[in-house]
Amino acid sequence: MARGPARFVAPLALVAFGVALFLVLSTALKDDPGTVDKGAQPSSQGTGKNAKKKKAKKKKKAAKTYTVKAGDTPSGIAEKVDVPLDTLLQLNPDLDPQILTPGQKLKLR
Repeated sequence: MARGPARFVAPLALVAFGVALFLVLSTALKDDPGTVDKGAQPSSQGTGKNAKKKKAKKKKKAAKTYTVKAGDTPSGIAEKVDVPLDTLLQLNPDLDPQILTPGQKLKLR
């Protein structure tokens, strides 16, 4: 029985495919903004239990009202306080975007 060239070429093709797949995936992961760079500096918020406690405290201390400042707009306020504009408008039906006055209180929840 004669040995065909496919017997030697097939394993080489498999190895070449594996190397190509690795290169494509590693390049794609480097370009993906959702991945974490292992060489990146740690954030100022830290990690572990303390960071989780800080995040939990921030969520608990979410303000119920917002005091309008000079130059504020409803969309700017919504972005600042991380509340959807539609929700802000529903909670404050008397809100007139043209007549926002500094010191005016807006409901956020």
